[in-house]
Amino acid sequence: MHMAEFTKEVWVFIEQRDGKPSDVSFELLSKGRKLADSMNGTLTSVVIGEAVKPIAVETFRYGADESYLIDHPDLKHYTTLPYSRVLNNLVAVHKPRVVLFGATITGRDLAPRVASHTRSGLTADCTDLKIANISYLGKEYKNLLLQIRPAFGGNIIATIIAPDTPTQMATVREGVMELHALPQPHEVKIAEIPYQPDGVDHLVTLIEQHRVESKVNLKNAPIIVAGGYGLGTKENFRMIHDLAHTLGGEVAGSRAAVDAGFIPHERQVGQTGVTVRPKLYVAVGISGAIQHRAGMQESKKIIAINSDPDAPIFDVSHYGIVGDAMDVIPKFIEAYKSKLK
Repeated sequence: MHMAEFTKEVWVFIEQRDGKPSDVSFELLSKGRKLADSMNGTLTSVVIGEAVKPIAVETFRYGADESYLIDHPDLKHYTTLPYSRVLNNLVAVHKPRVVLFGATITGRDLAPRVASHTRSGLTADCTDLKIANISYLGKEYKNLLLQIRPAFGGNIIATIIAPDTPTQMATVREGVMELHALPQPHEVKIAEIPYQPDGVDHLVTLIEQHRVESKVNLKNAPIIVAGGYGLGTKENFRMIHDLAHTLGGEVAGSRAAVDAGFIPHERQVGQTGVTVRPKLYVAVGISGAIQHRAGMQESKKIIAINSDPDAPIFDVSHYGIVGDAMDVIPKFIEAYKSKLK
């Protein structure tokens, strides 16, 4: 395929459940706007569901230039076959340069279907995305999507490219990209695409759904106190709860702390947990592997407490305290309480 034939379209699949759009889709529109601008292209939202036109309209607040709306009672709930067929057909016809999905249960199910059907490159769980012209193996490639994520156990940051496919795809976790509403939304341009049902759609039917909403909301917590494997035991980890309680913050942990059973997975911060940007992040006994830093390095103020002076967490912290958490935290709590008196 000749270079000039590639489109300059960035698409974002807009995930919704019961008519409520997911945050990650709008975060991806904000990022998609920047990607589209850097190749002088357009940003399109793809909205699939039943009675979801208001969601399509809302995507223009976050940078969409146009929206594809596929609205039909059969599409009320996400099921793999009809949704992937709709998207496969759209991608095959329009050949967008970039398609982005949230790395949610739905996005992880849908993106590989579309990638394999359209033979497109796909990278999961990206922590950054950029557009660049790249010279690779003696050839020039225009508007390549640089798909950036930690690799090899977090020892390196890999930049992945899909130079030989017209469409490049990526999934991104919630919270990784920052949400920006436009001061002036673009004019609403919605293309309504007719839906053709197919006999195979009902091979899988949804009988009932059970959902438990998470009670943990790390993403919106202004203060987070996170503990790592360095605390040693679950009893010692209680200190993290004590400090968080004193400061009025939420408790979080690193993957190693989750694996050790100190804290449940929904409180994990990092590449395979949540990405947070609190006003204050206190990291205790966390060495600061790249996957953890990817989830918290945008925090406004970072205080790190670690007994190892060479711990990588000190590279991103604003204040570093070298010492044993079991000595330092009680002093912290005491100092804070005496200030309040």
